[in-house]
Amino acid sequence: MKFTELTVSTTTEAQELVADIMWNYTNYGVAISDVKDVVELINDRKSTWDYIDDAVLKELNDNVTLVKAYVPIDITEETVKKINADLETLKKNCEGNIAVGSLETVKRVVDGDDWIEIWRKHYRPIELGNVLICPAWIKQEPKEGQISVIIDSNMAFGTGEHETTSMVLSLMQDYVKNAETVIDVGTGSGILGIAAAKLGAKKVFMTDIDYVAVKSAAHNCEINGVSDKCEVCLNNLLDDKNVVGDLVLANITADVLLILAEELPQRVKDGGTLIMSGIIKSRVDEVVKKYTSIGFTLEKRRDEGEWIALVMKKTGRND
Repeated sequence: MKFTELTVSTTTEAQELVADIMWNYTNYGVAISDVKDVVELINDRKSTWDYIDDAVLKELNDNVTLVKAYVPIDITEETVKKINADLETLKKNCEGNIAVGSLETVKRVVDGDDWIEIWRKHYRPIELGNVLICPAWIKQEPKEGQISVIIDSNMAFGTGEHETTSMVLSLMQDYVKNAETVIDVGTGSGILGIAAAKLGAKKVFMTDIDYVAVKSAAHNCEINGVSDKCEVCLNNLLDDKNVVGDLVLANITADVLLILAEELPQRVKDGGTLIMSGIIKSRVDEVVKKYTSIGFTLEKRRDEGEWIALVMKKTGRND
């Protein structure tokens, strides 16, 4: 089967926002490449690209990022129109707050397996404190005292590379050992939930609303040997289960965190910890104010570029 690979030139700060847009229109994968990958692709452009616009090359600097989506050929035209419309809206919404780059788009036709090989080529092991995130196709032993999380996924639901994920991975290591139950909301490929299980959590519930993500996370739990401790669920917030967590992880976006502000606290045990990420700087005060008003106190804040992660303790309602 052949696909259209749609590539958008953006910035490191905006890459997750662009990726979120593209995920709305494909179930076949979204991949993110940073500047090093871009340089390599351009150096090899004769064998890799059919065409690349000069505007993309002019934006080549330390902040450039390429976000790729893979779309079936028969729906390419209508899908690209929708993505471009959403990118224009994103540009307007981010004006004055986040640089989004040119948002120049490039298309090419690829065979079904080509994009998997491209994604795998540029994915390398990542060390975050006591956690080693390693792709299944690369053999690397963890250092003494480290645990390894093996990821075998054709989809870029989360590889630990982006600040929003890496901040949660770093912050959660101070809390997870004392957690009987951990809930990972929007689990994606399952990195956070699997890491929690390997770092000492006795039971981990991992939720996502995307069927492909749930399938990917369940597979990754199996190859990491934690299926007995992890339960992957296709829903928002364990709607059908009476579960509360000592530690709840929510690496989503500010908008979704605000929407879930009434439901999410119900999943955090009194005295428990909520770690939220995926929050851009312009929205962080809004998120903190909202969650403070419903019984949380801010314990820690971590900043990486334009992204913020928050550690909040549930102490009781304030309203």
